[in-house]
Amino acid sequence: MTRVWLITGASSGLGYAFAKKALQSGDNVAGLARHIETLEELRQDYPTQLFHMVADVTQKEAITQAIQKVHQHFGHIDIVVNSAGSMMLGMAEEFTEQQVRDQMETNFFGAVWVTQAVMPIMRTQRSGHIIQISSIGGVVTGPMTSMYSASKFALEGFSEALAHEAAHFGIHTTIVEPGGYWTNLYLKLQFAEQLPGYDSYREELSQQENQSVDSAPELAASALWEIVQAKNPPLRFILGSMVFDAALDHTTKKIHTWREWEPASRHAEKATPPPEGYGE
Repeated sequence: MTRVWLITGASSGLGYAFAKKALQSGDNVAGLARHIETLEELRQDYPTQLFHMVADVTQKEAITQAIQKVHQHFGHIDIVVNSAGSMMLGMAEEFTEQQVRDQMETNFFGAVWVTQAVMPIMRTQRSGHIIQISSIGGVVTGPMTSMYSASKFALEGFSEALAHEAAHFGIHTTIVEPGGYWTNLYLKLQFAEQLPGYDSYREELSQQENQSVDSAPELAASALWEIVQAKNPPLRFILGSMVFDAALDHTTKKIHTWREWEPASRHAEKATPPPEGYGE
């Protein structure tokens, strides 16, 4: 049976690359995006394989209805890729309340609404693969990434817990942590309003060498294709060599800190009976 992919943010960037790779490989794709002009063009080459719809992941009811239509169209959904996302940069105190909420709405809540809508379908099938596109920012943070990383850390925590629940029904979960790719994420980058108090720090950051490595989205699509072929896909998967090294270094330092403070941590725990009147 030909597999059906459901991909959010499918009209551009990594989402588009994933969709195209799946179509080229003979699978069917349901592409959801706020703007679908590029998907309409792609459908000319894959008129029966590609089903696309306008859908905004931040609108819970709308995304639920869209996924129901996808299920009705294809009859099953086998691979879900939550690829819709945005990035806002700024110092932590510079963000407005609305900017904080907007960042979480797309990167976290959008993935939650999609996941909640597909889980009943996959539970009934007792099969499926949910792929959450996180970021290296969901592993390693840096200056000006507080809200972006917060949204990705939230997505990772949600997805790790989901993996335990979904596995009971034969559903796989993979958290993908990409590094830099030449997508419109950079072109749509948003910034918080700068506070003068941080000017000296911004100047210091501007003097630092930019060590990022950006690649073609097609490379990410090829790597993801390997993941969906695996009998036992990984819970976490890093996309990119430089960010792979960064994640290992960060995790090693984290473990070192835990070990350094291990005695104090262990002394903070001692089994005791509940206090008198506890829970009354």
